[in-house]
Amino acid sequence: MGLFDFFSRSKKEILDVGLEKTKQSFFSKITRALVGKSKVDDEVLDNLEDILISSDVGVATTLKIIKRIEERVSRDKVVGTAELNGILRDEISSLLEENNSNQNGQLEITVPSDGNPYVIMVVGVNGVGKTTTIAKLAHQFKKSGKRVVLGAADTFRAAAVDQLIIWAERVGVPIVQQGMGADPASVAFDTLQSAKSQSADVVIIDTAGRLHNKVNLMNELSKIKRVMEKIMPDAPHEILLVLDGSTGQNAFEQAKQFSETTAINALAITKLDGTAKGGVVIGISDQMKIPVKYIGVGEKMEDLQLFDRKVFVDSLFSD
Repeated sequence: MGLFDFFSRSKKEILDVGLEKTKQSFFSKITRALVGKSKVDDEVLDNLEDILISSDVGVATTLKIIKRIEERVSRDKVVGTAELNGILRDEISSLLEENNSNQNGQLEITVPSDGNPYVIMVVGVNGVGKTTTIAKLAHQFKKSGKRVVLGAADTFRAAAVDQLIIWAERVGVPIVQQGMGADPASVAFDTLQSAKSQSADVVIIDTAGRLHNKVNLMNELSKIKRVMEKIMPDAPHEILLVLDGSTGQNAFEQAKQFSETTAINALAITKLDGTAKGGVVIGISDQMKIPVKYIGVGEKMEDLQLFDRKVFVDSLFSD
């Protein structure tokens, strides 16, 4: 049994519920756009372009999808509107595959062979669900048999430290913290030392979530990385950016800004269950070229999922 594959509900069932608002909005718009149409013509494509953009797929990604559909229509000569959903599904699936947005839901951590833990540094602005994402990851790693240690290095806000302490107690994993105002790099250093002494498998370190001064943020994150490298030269193994999917294109802008300050190599997109803007997953994956590793489609611990391109597209286009 692979990591994260222990839920009572299937991944598809959870996604079907979590993406309901996106599906209803998306397909109701397509249905209205196709009324009275029998074939895919310029007007249908123009309407589809508007629908994709309004679903927060993003302009650049939308134009890429429309161009592919145009090429297919031109190649196949006559394409009926009844075939449009299937074509759109194929092109979105291909786009996600090209952008390395999944490994069929089997993205697993590789604990270093030298006995050190796998270190995840989590970044993201306040309010995107960063703390609860960390808690859900810790819970699921623990359920899979991994020893987990948390580090409360978001010391800019007292609430951030307090919330992570509460979550650590609920999940039942140890946490290293020095309270509000402490040096984040010092917290990260102590966390790695503690994790090594406990023979931990996974370390998840929370960091400050502010973007009002990118220079300070970049300096802070760089300092945390330098300090961790003194204990573990290859740490962090993963820099995970958490984004709020319900903010649509604002999430994309945050991704761009954070990518300018640190070397993000994984994305978690949360709160997709409460929005009709699920298309943002497609746009961010395409434009950022950073793998979407996790998606959040509910409040329960199992509602944070490893992103599976095939399951996501199947759910998005299911009745």
